[in-house]
Amino acid sequence: MKSPLIVLASVVVCSIAIPILTSVVSYDSIEATPREDKKTVVVTKQITKQIVKKAEKKLTSYETINKKSPTINVYNHKLGKTQKMDIEEYLCGVLAGEMSSEFNLEALKAQAVAARTFVMYKENQGDSSKHKNAVVCTDFKHCQEYKSYDQLKSKNGKNWMKNSYSKIQQAVKETKGHIITYNDDPILTLYFSTSSGKTENCEEVFSKSYPYLKSVESPYDKNYSPKYVSALQISNKDFVDKFKKSYGGVQVNENDLKNEIKILERSNGGSVDKFKIGNKEIKGTDVRRILNLNSANFDIKFNENYLDIVVKGYGHGVGMSQWGAEGMAKEGYKYYEILAHYYKGTQIKDLY
Repeated sequence: MKSPLIVLASVVVCSIAIPILTSVVSYDSIEATPREDKKTVVVTKQITKQIVKKAEKKLTSYETINKKSPTINVYNHKLGKTQKMDIEEYLCGVLAGEMSSEFNLEALKAQAVAARTFVMYKENQGDSSKHKNAVVCTDFKHCQEYKSYDQLKSKNGKNWMKNSYSKIQQAVKETKGHIITYNDDPILTLYFSTSSGKTENCEEVFSKSYPYLKSVESPYDKNYSPKYVSALQISNKDFVDKFKKSYGGVQVNENDLKNEIKILERSNGGSVDKFKIGNKEIKGTDVRRILNLNSANFDIKFNENYLDIVVKGYGHGVGMSQWGAEGMAKEGYKYYEILAHYYKGTQIKDLY
């Protein structure tokens, strides 16, 4: 039998050696594991940031007031009379007229808030030049498109009302009372269909500047909007005739258009600002009107007897791009983030 001292010494040695050995083996195992490359680390950090960002979104809520929604006077230009409407019911009709129900719910919410803000802006301005005793009208050329419940049901049927109109109602209901403000006042919420990659400064299109209607990037239109690019092919003769009809004094040689017409300047958003045809210099927005183009962001390719005009975007380009909003919504942005992007320096306020 071994001496107790020897046994004790062996136990002590083993108790020290085993942890050391384990550490060595573990260390070797760690070192043997392939290290993450820099690209993997970067991607992981990006994913983490996205997760954190999404978590932060969920913490944000603007619903602070829950009062009865107000009634407003709406001039129905088709019926030729003023009607009293609950503003939230009116907004359902606007949303159905201004944006497809197929859009993402967050894009629909952004549109609902923009439409509600437009009403409040008009009320603050007292603009009733085309509809006395009414805050807004149903003519999209002056205010916002509006379709009544009965119109929608008659045109689209019961299934659409059940599945699609209910989605529109949800977008309005979940943003009840929310408006966009700048210095605590409702803003002029201009919006349009599709940008060409950037929105426009308001003053470059409508000759009036607003601090919140400034050019911003709108990258998702290209991927989502079917109206991002359009084209027009027109003969040299028809091209010249259209401009001579609008400007009687224009002198231009249709057989030498390559030297007779020129894009002189573009806006910050990419649209044509100044355009020269023969002896006449005009605005790009006038070219859009004369040729009935989808936007004022265009390029011209010269051929022997005709022109190819390639157009980017659809609409005036100021404020919120609806297809840009749809793209942002599909990428995970919430309605208030979409609105904050397109209307710079603004805040959302809950009125009721």
